[in-house]
Amino acid sequence: MAPRYSVPVLGIALLLLVSSTSAIDAGRHSSTFGYVGSNGPGKWGSLSPKFVTCSNGKHQTPVDIVKGQVVRNKRFEPLPRDYNPVNATLVNNGFNIEIRFDEHVGVLVINGKNYTLKQVHYHTPSEHRIDGIQFPAEQHLVHQSADGNFSVVSILYKYGAPDSFLRKIKSNLGELAKDKCAGDEEAHIPLGIMDTKHMKRKTRKYYRYLGSLTTPPCTENIIWNILGKVRSISPDQVQDLKAPLASSCKDNSRPVQPLNGRKIELYDELDAKN
Repeated sequence: MAPRYSVPVLGIALLLLVSSTSAIDAGRHSSTFGYVGSNGPGKWGSLSPKFVTCSNGKHQTPVDIVKGQVVRNKRFEPLPRDYNPVNATLVNNGFNIEIRFDEHVGVLVINGKNYTLKQVHYHTPSEHRIDGIQFPAEQHLVHQSADGNFSVVSILYKYGAPDSFLRKIKSNLGELAKDKCAGDEEAHIPLGIMDTKHMKRKTRKYYRYLGSLTTPPCTENIIWNILGKVRSISPDQVQDLKAPLASSCKDNSRPVQPLNGRKIELYDELDAKN
């Protein structure tokens, strides 16, 4: 059994609070915001001066991807991702389940720029929708470039066969549920060397738009890439991802946000070949 331990939480912003010293601050004080009641998504903008973009931002995430309204972009390129097996840690932030990497795991390349993979986390149910359909789960792979910009790769999951990676860490998720974070602490469980093959499958289709973080401080100018291939997950695995979370965050998906004139573009390998 992997050892368990806790570390103090240092910030209050969720994932990527941009600052002059560091563009990523996991900001993991789960009591600051939630998904129901007086600190739910509709109230985030008033919870802290740092969160005002959650209410007044015009390029917010998630969105509903309406296939009939997307714009095909033949200038887009495949989404090359080069990840390597490295040490990883499973973390309960209280509002989501996250995988952090102790070393340089690899990069995503967009327009010739490298974005280093920083962490992976889950939302249940999905935040993005396709033609109004919400999925049981969504995985976010968060990347940061050397100049402080961010890009997220999103993977949607439908009910079906168990996800092979989550099957491997089922016992770790069970331990995480037993060691729930309390107060200003978050629960950690080392995963050892993590196989990254499941994260770098070939991408034949993806949607792209400019959006934001889906949690406070809702920072904008994030490049979103939602994969067209929907993977499968079992109902038990969805419950495994929910079990360790705070009661107000079991269903940790932010409501769909208006596009406000933004366009969602589509890369399709078939278009690129024609």
